[in-house]
Amino acid sequence: MLMTRRLIVAITGASGAAFGVRLLEYLKTETDVETHLMVSPAGWLTIDAELDIDRRAVQALASRVHPVRDVGACIASGSFATDGMVVAPCSMRTLAAIAQGLSDNLITRAADVVLKERRRLVLLARETPLNLAHLRNMTAVTEMGGIVFPPVPAFYQRPGSIAEMVDHTVGRVLDLFGIGQSLSPPWRDDASGGGSSSAAGADRTDRTDGTDGTDGTDGTDGTDSADGRASDNGSGAGSSGSGVRRA
Repeated sequence: MLMTRRLIVAITGASGAAFGVRLLEYLKTETDVETHLMVSPAGWLTIDAELDIDRRAVQALASRVHPVRDVGACIASGSFATDGMVVAPCSMRTLAAIAQGLSDNLITRAADVVLKERRRLVLLARETPLNLAHLRNMTAVTEMGGIVFPPVPAFYQRPGSIAEMVDHTVGRVLDLFGIGQSLSPPWRDDASGGGSSSAAGADRTDRTDGTDGTDGTDGTDGTDSADGRASDNGSGAGSSGSGVRRA
């Protein structure tokens, strides 16, 4: 008998709600993983501020939704088997509570259970700059066996939108749990071993007319222009379901 794969997902009050919502979207549509969702009060405020999606739509993405104050929920016990937990994004308040073993709500209790059961805990810590308390809390969580995963964008994939940057991060998170994903292609996974396998990346690196930002001699690369100004070729966009605003 195969055990159901379960993943706990928490969204807390740091910027970057799109990471948690996109993770839920992918798990719901592309996998058979059972998801258990919690959203802190500050997490809801962040969702309302950053995404064009209502609360009921977010809750519908999860298999089960747990109130943050329900410390008697199934995920508060180590006897309830899961693959682990992702906090995306993870506020510095939640990080501090986890680092100190302060199980004052279901999010921090579930994280504590995951750590004590030696399961995988991934925290998408979102804050900058970092003070010494933040760094020490990250060290403490790492020493306990957790993974601190700041959602830093990877530009080697040549992302063309915010949605692509979010997808890359979510894909890397799924990799940590051994969940198959098509959001983030492996680096140098093409036959020639010559870089990113994404079409966008290939298009940008194969150009020779100077518009790729690396070989140009007319100043369009954003580094060699006479006035020293960097070009801005970024575009804001989002996944169709997550409500990330498009430019």
